[in-house]
Amino acid sequence: MMISLTQTILTFVLLSLGSTAVWAQTDAKALYQSKCAVCHGPDGAGQTAKGKKLKMKGVKQTAAKMSADDMAKIVDAGKGPDMDAFGKQLTKVQIKSLVDYYRGLAK
Repeated sequence: MMISLTQTILTFVLLSLGSTAVWAQTDAKALYQSKCAVCHGPDGAGQTAKGKKLKMKGVKQTAAKMSADDMAKIVDAGKGPDMDAFGKQLTKVQIKSLVDYYRGLAK
């Protein structure tokens, strides 16, 4: 009986972790589309009207030069007049998942 209960709990925990990861990825994609894609583009290339006006670099260039932590700091605090700060709107977990999603667009 004890092994069965342990296996059940372990299965539940593993399934919960898996669905949390899927939820975080879906949430990050939705956040990116609502907060970032207008400038950075749906593919991260920065080739939107606003992105071109701001001379935005694409995700491949940015991810190659900047760490995920540095990106998270910029999302949190903003950067100059062109990059809004999202630290008061988003949690640290959301910002991290957003940065991970953006960096994933470089692949």
